Amino acid sequence: MEHQTNNQPNIDFSKLAKPYLTKWYWFLFSILFFVGVAIFYVKTATPIYNIRGAVLIKDAKKSLSGSPVGSMNILDGLSGFGGMSTNSIENEVEIFKSKKLVRDVVTINPLQTTIYSIEGFRKKELYGDTSPVIIYVLNEKKNKKFPKEEFLLHYNAANIEFESEEFKIKKKFNYDQLISFPFANIIVTKNKKFDPEKAEKIGNVFEIYFSPLEASATAIQKQIQIDLADKDATVINLSIDGPQVDKATVILNGLINAYNKDAILDKNSESQKTKEFIDSRINKISVELGEVENEKERFKTENKISDILTEAKISLETSADAKKKQLELDAQLELTNNFISYLKKQNNHQVLPANIGLSSSESNTTISSYNKMVMERNRMLENATPQNPLVVDLTKQIDAMKEAVGEALLKNKMGLEIALSEYIDEQSQIGSRIMKIPYQEKLFRSLERQQQIKESLYLLLLQKREETAISLAVVAPKARTVEPVFVSDKPVAPKKMLTLLAALIFAAVIPFSFIYVKELLNTKIITKSDLKQYSNIPIIAELPSIKKSIDHLIRANDFSPLAEAFRILVTNLGFMLENSSNAKTILVTSSIKGEGKTFVSMNVALTLSNTNKVVIIGADIRNPQLQRYNQSKTRIKGLSEFLYDNTTTVDSIISKNPINDKSDIIYSGIIPPNPTELLKNNRFETLLEILKTKYQYIIIDTAPLLLVTDTFTIAKYADLKIYVTRSKYTEKSLVEFADETVKSGKLHNVALVLNDISKEDFGYGNKFGYGYNN
Repeated sequence: MEHQTNNQPNIDFSKLAKPYLTKWYWFLFSILFFVGVAIFYVKTATPIYNIRGAVLIKDAKKSLSGSPVGSMNILDGLSGFGGMSTNSIENEVEIFKSKKLVRDVVTINPLQTTIYSIEGFRKKELYGDTSPVIIYVLNEKKNKKFPKEEFLLHYNAANIEFESEEFKIKKKFNYDQLISFPFANIIVTKNKKFDPEKAEKIGNVFEIYFSPLEASATAIQKQIQIDLADKDATVINLSIDGPQVDKATVILNGLINAYNKDAILDKNSESQKTKEFIDSRINKISVELGEVENEKERFKTENKISDILTEAKISLETSADAKKKQLELDAQLELTNNFISYLKKQNNHQVLPANIGLSSSESNTTISSYNKMVMERNRMLENATPQNPLVVDLTKQIDAMKEAVGEALLKNKMGLEIALSEYIDEQSQIGSRIMKIPYQEKLFRSLERQQQIKESLYLLLLQKREETAISLAVVAPKARTVEPVFVSDKPVAPKKMLTLLAALIFAAVIPFSFIYVKELLNTKIITKSDLKQYSNIPIIAELPSIKKSIDHLIRANDFSPLAEAFRILVTNLGFMLENSSNAKTILVTSSIKGEGKTFVSMNVALTLSNTNKVVIIGADIRNPQLQRYNQSKTRIKGLSEFLYDNTTTVDSIISKNPINDKSDIIYSGIIPPNPTELLKNNRFETLLEILKTKYQYIIIDTAPLLLVTDTFTIAKYADLKIYVTRSKYTEKSLVEFADETVKSGKLHNVALVLNDISKEDFGYGNKFGYGYNN
């Protein structure tokens, strides 16, 4: 039995350490687990090497003046050889760190794809002579996202097969074939430098990861470490920590080359600008020269000439021939018009003139036929009259023939007029062409002059471009390699001792944190010290936790830990009860259901019954629990019947305890509708007065205080109140409720009992090693 105040001047370190010490096996298991994981990681992790090199940033201007290439000093006056000195080494360090240089390295080398071998347990990156294929990303497709997951590449000597679940692709391709994916166009080539011995066992199925140019440059930029070798020197160290040493070597060498290239371009900005200007002028003059030549071609094509003098001579000869032909056609047309006039004036049936010089054979033939028919008619009229049928028929033919002669003449006239018109047009064209020849010759000479000028200027610019190119070429690199890129002899990661140390730290921190958080968030009462912290009520006993398979009731000659605990409880009861021969009434209660008050009531009665006569009253008539120790008494008369019926006697409700015949039980009886009113009547007090004459101890098993007011109604009849709490079940706030109840005067002479406490939390047993640890 102990009294405890809330003031504790000293920190109880044993109490703070107890939750961790009792869970020592957690720490042991955590150490074994994390150390095992660390050893497994060290054995299986891909080794990380340090690849490093160093460059000296030199004064390029001085270097050039001291150059043994003395023959090139004549170029010192050309643009691009001034301003090579370094103003700030910190600036050069920042240039090495710039993303622009890294982007140039990624562009030149196939670094947008990462190839992994999935053969074996480890995942191994392949690059350079360890990769059987080289994958080039030719161009990225605009506004298309690159894959987040890997591609599978099935490799063989004849072809390759790409497989992607993300893009639903599974297709074979030939080497050196343009492959169009949704995000980019790529080409896969065989690596002629592939070294199977160096690559070791890699299988024929690879994981391929694609990334855009910017993402690749960013990732590589983060890997590169750049710093000064010494604050007073101009030596810059470059290094990369990575598993693929060939790739890291290419990146560092590429970075140095890109830096030198940019430095040369920057230091020779004047020459570069001159070259760019000359190139632009050459391109422009080339275009203008082409335009002049095209203009000459168009001029000759449009004017249909190949040579102006030859064309002029031909035009004059053609004009003379056309004039002569025109005169001939004029004569024929005049002769035809005269003949037509003559034909109209001539009387019928007269002979027409023949062979007058008409060029139309059709007209001459028709005239000849007409004359023959006229002469035939004249012969027939010598022997016949005009009415003769033969003469009449021939006359009709002559008339028709005359009309044919007129039509032939008209037709010939039209042909002559058309031909004459054509010759006149031709003569006009030839004349116009002859008149244009001086102007054409003038234009043509102007085009020739332009062509000659632009050709001379074009040749001059080509010469100047070569001179500028020479001035650009004769410049030494700004960054001189003082320590070629090399690989560390031993891996820098994983570090075995550091990994094991980290594993031990994790092994300690994780269970510690779990226990600490668990204790921090715990709202339950666990140990007796918790009760002392939240209540000033004396604690008379700690009851050990009992497994379900073990009997929860104390038997005769019982020396179990449970029996020992209840003997201590009963002993402490004696100190709190008055030392008199009167019967003692002990009330057993708790805050809520499930804390074990019925369990405590029964075992206290059994313990006391070894030397005393004891009776237990089941005063929790709302939720009877005593019957569970004797299921055959569930319907027997009990307290409810006695309180309700004045005719019910005490002897009729007393039953023998099935565990110990020195202990009797008054069960709760039937559940009444008005339990509080029944407990308030005088019958309960009468019952206690009668029982005091028969028993030395009366144990009252009551209802929980926090749930109903029944217990407060009968608490005044008890000499001692046992307030039961339960480890890991009773809330700390409920203990405070019990303490406030006592302070308010609602309960007097109260003692706490901590029930169901585990072995590691058991104060008495752990301290003294007696009884409970047996």
